[in-house]
Amino acid sequence: MRSTKKTKREITPDPVYSSVTVAKFINQVMRRGKKSIAQKIVYGSFDIIKEKTKKEPLEIFNSALSNVRPLLEVKPKRIGGATYQVPRQVPDERGETLAIRWIIRAATFKKGKSMKEKLAGELIEAANNTGVAVKKKEDTHRMAEANRAFAHFAW
Repeated sequence: MRSTKKTKREITPDPVYSSVTVAKFINQVMRRGKKSIAQKIVYGSFDIIKEKTKKEPLEIFNSALSNVRPLLEVKPKRIGGATYQVPRQVPDERGETLAIRWIIRAATFKKGKSMKEKLAGELIEAANNTGVAVKKKEDTHRMAEANRAFAHFAW
């Protein structure tokens, strides 16, 4: 039997937008514990978004996250010597985490600009339902759809 259940840590909202989601985003951007640099990158990209789109950056950020958040994913399950990719529904919290991770990774792999500009570009693209992060979500959904035959193994 398992011991005590893991407790979720409370994340304090970020100082500028007082949003827990933006705070999580900053924490994911952060490298080697340098939070002030991560905040400069995220808030700088929000300024670029405001400049380019003339809209509220938090609005663009939230729409980008909702466009990238997956609904289905595949999890490997071993049954009788064979491993099947079983499609599962993604819980809300994991979906948010995956969306944040995919947006940051897509921005990181772009070349030739500062991280602020790359992140702003990726967020704007994701808000418009285009870009690398949205393609990753569609690939995940396609994989889950292709393995729908194994859905009966999800218990």
